[in-house]
Amino acid sequence: MVRVLLLSHRSKRISLYNHSLLLKRGISAVLILSITGILVGCHRGPYQITGGYDAFPAPAAPSYADQHAWAALPDRRDAADSIPKGATVKDAQKDAGTDVFFIHPTIYTGKQQGPSAWNADITDAVMNKWVDQSTILNQASVFNGSCRVFAPRYRQAHYYSFLTKNKADKEKALALAYDDVKAAFLYYMDHYNRDAAGNPRPVVIAAHSQGTVHATRLLAEFFDGQPLRRQLVAAYLVGIATPAGIFKTIPAGESPDQTGCFVSWNTFSRNYIPTYYEDGLNKALCTNPLTWSSSDTYAGYDLNKGGVGPKFNLLVKPADAQVHNGLLWIGRLHVRGAALLRTKIWHRADYNLFWMNIRENVAQRIRAYNRQAMR
Repeated sequence: MVRVLLLSHRSKRISLYNHSLLLKRGISAVLILSITGILVGCHRGPYQITGGYDAFPAPAAPSYADQHAWAALPDRRDAADSIPKGATVKDAQKDAGTDVFFIHPTIYTGKQQGPSAWNADITDAVMNKWVDQSTILNQASVFNGSCRVFAPRYRQAHYYSFLTKNKADKEKALALAYDDVKAAFLYYMDHYNRDAAGNPRPVVIAAHSQGTVHATRLLAEFFDGQPLRRQLVAAYLVGIATPAGIFKTIPAGESPDQTGCFVSWNTFSRNYIPTYYEDGLNKALCTNPLTWSSSDTYAGYDLNKGGVGPKFNLLVKPADAQVHNGLLWIGRLHVRGAALLRTKIWHRADYNLFWMNIRENVAQRIRAYNRQAMR
């Protein structure tokens, strides 16, 4: 099994503290939400699970033949089909010749929902709504301009799995989650990964946070050094510290039209180094999503094609970006009220701040892949 360097999720506690501080100072809650709404995901913690993994029954395993086991499928209406307000781009899944397999981040963060406190129940309507209205809307939708979007629901490990000191509990929770991701991918390959002529379709693998943990393992098992690598357009492994040399045959991307590679970044405020930096970020690949290289050359706001805001609205040139020793640093956001925000850790905005650049880059890599395939 591939070794993945996991970041602490203490960022969410810090964000909640900042919100409370602003409220105590009399700042409007509406204004705070208008600034911080770009942070996707629903946080209900920190929440500590009492009882080990084996004290709870596992939720029932999903059947991916059932459409309800998918958060996004290309032939039905769902949140991944959405286009930001104010954007002129279109959902082009109907005519897309490439697919994206998207694995969402941790949304299970609060008290127990379903039979297990350690893994989410994919039949839970409230949990599914949180998934759809946060990560699928804000992250998976970025791919609908060039790809058919496939995003499985899975028995995601609880947020506490990343905090517990019990390694066995963490590994069991993450293993169960990966079992679902793997099953969904195999179902996708068997039932969806063929065009009308029966030819295999190119694939983008994309994920965030916990999703990247599973995506990295999926790439190692099915793509790295395997024939399936020929179908890999690129992998977007965002929100978890991922070393440049983690794979044998899948290199780190260093140009915007490189294919068969992976890119990765973790976003923080400029000049901020988190306390958990030595836990993996110090060895992580950091790709600048405004230049698509790991160079530390500064990329200004003018290179940002647009982000996504709190009401899924287009933000004009919201952030700059610069790589700094494994971190992606950004300056003050170009959004209303940004001067009031003290957030340093922008983990949950890794996709939102660069939404249009990611969207355009996916299309660019697909064009390059198709040119290579025609040779």
